[in-house]
Amino acid sequence: MPADSMSMIVMLVVMVAVFYFFLIRPENKKKKAMNEMRSSLKVGDNITTIGGVVGDIVFVKDENIVIETGADKVRIEFTKWAVSTNNTAEKAATKAKEAAMAARNEAKKKKKG
Repeated sequence: MPADSMSMIVMLVVMVAVFYFFLIRPENKKKKAMNEMRSSLKVGDNITTIGGVVGDIVFVKDENIVIETGADKVRIEFTKWAVSTNNTAEKAATKAKEAAMAARNEAKKKKKG
């Protein structure tokens, strides 16, 4: 094989590897995280659907959930794949992150003074 064709094969392999690590792998991680979030939904969670409907879960089935939305407590049934975010879990994660940052800042202050 001439050197030109060998270098072209190496470049093609490098391009495929870059494509995999920057596009395919992160997308698979994101899908896995979304599936885990949807499978861990429970009664009482506040969620947002991909259509923008916000409500509290009142019943969880195998593939569907029932949410209450609005002041008049309208109940709507959605499939789990229509859930975009679990607002309850995100708020808890934000509070935990803020508490960790505050503890770290407090430790820095004690160390300095």
